Amino acid sequence: MREEINKALEVLKNGGVILYPTDTVWGLGCDATNEVAVAKVNEIKGRGADKSLIILLDTDNKLQSYVNEIPEVAYQLIEYAEKPMTIVFSGAKNLAKNVINSDGSVGIRIVKHDFCQQLLQRFRKPIVSTSANISGQPTPQFFDDIDPEIISSVDYVVNWEQEINTPKTPSTIVKLGPSGQFEFIRK
Repeated sequence: MREEINKALEVLKNGGVILYPTDTVWGLGCDATNEVAVAKVNEIKGRGADKSLIILLDTDNKLQSYVNEIPEVAYQLIEYAEKPMTIVFSGAKNLAKNVINSDGSVGIRIVKHDFCQQLLQRFRKPIVSTSANISGQPTPQFFDDIDPEIISSVDYVVNWEQEINTPKTPSTIVKLGPSGQFEFIRK
């Protein structure tokens, strides 16, 4: 795994796009602070820049670097979530403009996946995570379902967990208001 992390790390540092396993489905990823890299992800997916993207962090201690205010309930949601959960926070900061939604919000998931955690710890910045499919097409549940066009468009395909054929699903998405109220966007 260390060698694959090193290769993915080099690509991320150089503004490239990786295809990588996550705690949910296979994802397209890049440096979430690099506007040009984020634009490449949108181009590969064939999606408009007006759609916001999810970013991954390895620990909730880093939330304050990318969100202005974190309601206390966010930490409880992260701690007690039984499956991967993306929380949409208002007041995003220190991220590429094309990662942030037009209303100033951003979706953040704290990953509990060994490969992603180690990659994020070494990279020391958030990584974009969007499903590895062309916009409007079904989300691939495992590596063998990924469109060859996607595979040939990225700068690096991580050679880790490609053989796993256990279906995975996208994360639950919860929108969190500044005063702590929340609503489920995707269960």
